[in-house]
Amino acid sequence: MKIGHVIYGSLNTLSGGYLYDRKLVEYLRAQGDTVEIISIPWRSYAAHLTDNLTFRLPPDLDILIQDELNHPSLVVANSGKHPYPAISIVHHLRCSELRLKWQNDLYRIVEKKYLKSVDGFIFNSQTTKKIVSELIGDAKPSFVAYPPTDRFGTGVSEQEIKERANREPFRILFLGNVIERKGLHTLINALSSFQTSTCTLDVVGSLNSDPKYVQAMQRQVSSLGLQSSVIFHGALDNDPLKQMLRQAHVLIVPSSYEGFGIVYLEGMAFGLPAIGTTAGAASEIIADGETGYLIAPDDSKMLAERISLLANDRSLLAKMSINAARRYSQQPKWEQTASQIREFLIKQLRK
Repeated sequence: MKIGHVIYGSLNTLSGGYLYDRKLVEYLRAQGDTVEIISIPWRSYAAHLTDNLTFRLPPDLDILIQDELNHPSLVVANSGKHPYPAISIVHHLRCSELRLKWQNDLYRIVEKKYLKSVDGFIFNSQTTKKIVSELIGDAKPSFVAYPPTDRFGTGVSEQEIKERANREPFRILFLGNVIERKGLHTLINALSSFQTSTCTLDVVGSLNSDPKYVQAMQRQVSSLGLQSSVIFHGALDNDPLKQMLRQAHVLIVPSSYEGFGIVYLEGMAFGLPAIGTTAGAASEIIADGETGYLIAPDDSKMLAERISLLANDRSLLAKMSINAARRYSQQPKWEQTASQIREFLIKQLRK
């Protein structure tokens, strides 16, 4: 197949959504397909709406994949009859995120128009599929393909998990781009009730996505006197990231919304119980009280209670860590999922 894939910026961007796109492209190319990356420069949402004045669907393709993140740029290009199927990968809808109602109302209008303009969907979770179906119905062909979570292989053994559970200090890992949606402020507020010598927080993720928010978080750490226990590492990958995952006791990303939450499963590969929120699809991964905890968004008080519970009951920590590792082992392997995505794409060509 000759496939086009529309994204913003670089395919090598470090985020769960871009990892999904990147691994899919790698798989398709390995099967002999030609995949052309069609990159639209990153700009503001309003500026992306002006892309509709100039961007048009590229010629001479068999099928076009679009990351739904690009929706503001593609509404006009997708209008009318397509020369080939246009399939959207939907990680989560912008209008599902927590923000002022009037803002989400505007985003919903644009996203709904975009979703109606494509020929089919690849969803990263049942939650995302449900939300799109509620918005436009479920008449279009679709496939739920869970993200690749096996890039690190098997992280640690159960014996290593048990030994790690008793180490001091209690180590928390926050893994994700440092943006407001990921909820780092909630975690820092929760840590303010702990003695700095008993608990450490490693913040791993890009510090460039929202510099103003990063500066606000650094000021928050300083004002709470947590400089000695909170470390901002920036973006890490490969061996440095694996090391962070091996030494942590728990992974906490209290996002206001996650379309899936690949990071929770990547932590579970290393036996890390995960703490996420009840908003979005984290509940498809985290079994509350078994493989981690689910809290309401912005509930720093409950988050502090959950951290204290794990830090002070190391037998509970070990049990939940082993449960987390076993949950990870049940996740379908990416090779299997990517193969099913390719079959879905081929099926759309035959219609």
